[in-house]
Amino acid sequence: MAMTNDYGAFIEKSTISPTASSSFPSLKGLTFAIKDIFDVEGRVTGFGNPDWLRTHSAATSTAPAVSSLLEAGATSLGITIMDEMAYSINGENAHYGTPVNPVASDRVPGGSSSGSAVAVAAGLVDFSIGTDTGGSVRVPGSYCGIFGFRPSHGVVSTVGVTPMAQSFDTVGWFARDTATLKLVGSVLLQQPDLDATEPSQLIIADDCFKLCSAPRDLLVQPLVQSVDKSFRGNTVVSKVDLGEYIQENVPSLKHFMTSETQQEFCIPSLMALSSSMRMLQRYEFKINHGEWVSSVKPRFGPGISERIEEAIRVSDDKIDLCRLVKTELLTVLSTLLRENGVLVIPTVPGPPPHLQADVVALESFRSRAFSLLSIAGVSGLCQVTIPLGLHENLPISVSLVAKHGSDGFLLSLVDSLSKFI
Repeated sequence: MAMTNDYGAFIEKSTISPTASSSFPSLKGLTFAIKDIFDVEGRVTGFGNPDWLRTHSAATSTAPAVSSLLEAGATSLGITIMDEMAYSINGENAHYGTPVNPVASDRVPGGSSSGSAVAVAAGLVDFSIGTDTGGSVRVPGSYCGIFGFRPSHGVVSTVGVTPMAQSFDTVGWFARDTATLKLVGSVLLQQPDLDATEPSQLIIADDCFKLCSAPRDLLVQPLVQSVDKSFRGNTVVSKVDLGEYIQENVPSLKHFMTSETQQEFCIPSLMALSSSMRMLQRYEFKINHGEWVSSVKPRFGPGISERIEEAIRVSDDKIDLCRLVKTELLTVLSTLLRENGVLVIPTVPGPPPHLQADVVALESFRSRAFSLLSIAGVSGLCQVTIPLGLHENLPISVSLVAKHGSDGFLLSLVDSLSKFI
């Protein structure tokens, strides 16, 4: 596959041939790209920052997630650029450059798995792998107009993956079509047979769509119609005020409800949920990397530097409450979804922001984005970003969320629905 223009997606182009230890190499003939957060034996994992690269040694083994793809017959074409320390959903990197969004070149590609998303969207590889802690697969999938899958927390090995915040870290993947998305999932999930199952209910989080700039029906109707055509009207379609449901059923969330969560154009309980997620994320980042930051004093780009400073200063005062919110949310969303239920939410509140947009001006958008991203992020449920084409010449998407461990069900469902979306 020729790569005369790589859209700035790669930090290193190098072929890793398949090891094909499987007697049925399901990914034979497919190419992929690897985010610069995965260990590959013999190379230094860069983690998006030159000072990190300079102060770390070459990996002595390859991350199991990467190995499993090579063993299934896939060929890696290189390592992709990522946001520094995986600490952004924008996709901009002050040191290595920003990968060009193939569907909106004046807009950010989304991060932190920016290069991985761009490589797929530009047709440079068949699929790619990234990580998703706070939204780093779901967001670039939406911004680049491709499918992005964040699996249930803990179901795909994160061994050999540089940690950001282990309570949320997941290994995710991108593809341009659902057949490839599902095929890659069958390898990473170690579930060779992913049969389609009819969803029992499609629950539309109506209040969440009020956070979006695109019209609700533009995002929701294609899904409702495709479910109806795929399953002949047997799936129950219902609505829920998700913010109210969470506020009433996650008692520990009251500790994160402040004046900041009562902003205009927001859902207070989801803002509180986002606040708890980001607090625990900061704390775990500090535990993982605080000592390195203090001793090396690395150079960070704008936005990243302030975020990391905030993480280094975070206390452990509410950390137990953050973890309690996670447990409570998993329970109440599992109750809502029951067996084979699916929640419909926006992936992000709007189209990708302009390149080098003012950080302060972006804060309202980021707040609404993390409100939506924290639903699956905090609960640990699986979520898939589904591209819906363009609105006003910019990519739009919608997301489906399913119960923890229902990854195979969700991948098969999206594959079935894609024929009619």
